[in-house]
Amino acid sequence: MDKSQKASFVADLNTRVAKAQTMVVSHYRGLTVKQLQTLRGKLREQGGEAQVAKNRLAKLALKDTPFEGISDLLTGPTILTFSEDVVAAAKVTHTFAKENEALVILGGVMEGKVMDKAAVLQLAALPSLDELRGKLVGLLQAPAAQIARVLKAHADKNGAEAPAKQDEAPAAEAAAPAEAPVVEAAQAEAAPAAEAPATEQQSN
Repeated sequence: MDKSQKASFVADLNTRVAKAQTMVVSHYRGLTVKQLQTLRGKLREQGGEAQVAKNRLAKLALKDTPFEGISDLLTGPTILTFSEDVVAAAKVTHTFAKENEALVILGGVMEGKVMDKAAVLQLAALPSLDELRGKLVGLLQAPAAQIARVLKAHADKNGAEAPAKQDEAPAAEAAAPAEAPVVEAAQAEAAPAAEAPATEQQSN
């Protein structure tokens, strides 16, 4: 790599990491090319990247960026993994390291704060942004589903009561005529009592 190529590489890496929130530094001695390609693929799936670079060039690319603080970790065969998602780079790198012992996490940076290996592993244990979104959607959908069930149950209840009320109406109407004979009978009994004195007065 000549001078112009080095300058181009440094500028390109500087531009790419500018969008990242988190970066993890690891040693990759012993990993095969195929394994590195697998790591890159897993990172791409989460919107992240992996970059193997000479430490001197990497230090130049990270200068005056939030990741400049990890320059002391750039010794030996290092690989940088970084992502815009705060958790993704740490999570993917940690998961891959558990399956491939040749990848050894050294530390990292999250939003400008330098992390040791323990902090990186703690960060990796947190849910990713996509996982958080999924949980949030679940929380939002759960109450809506409950409300829908309550409304449906209420509608079903009202639908069952409506025919019952309609059946009660004719019964009430049928009961009304039954009272008429009682009233008429009472009037019939009262009529002779009122007419009796009139007959006696006429006889006098």
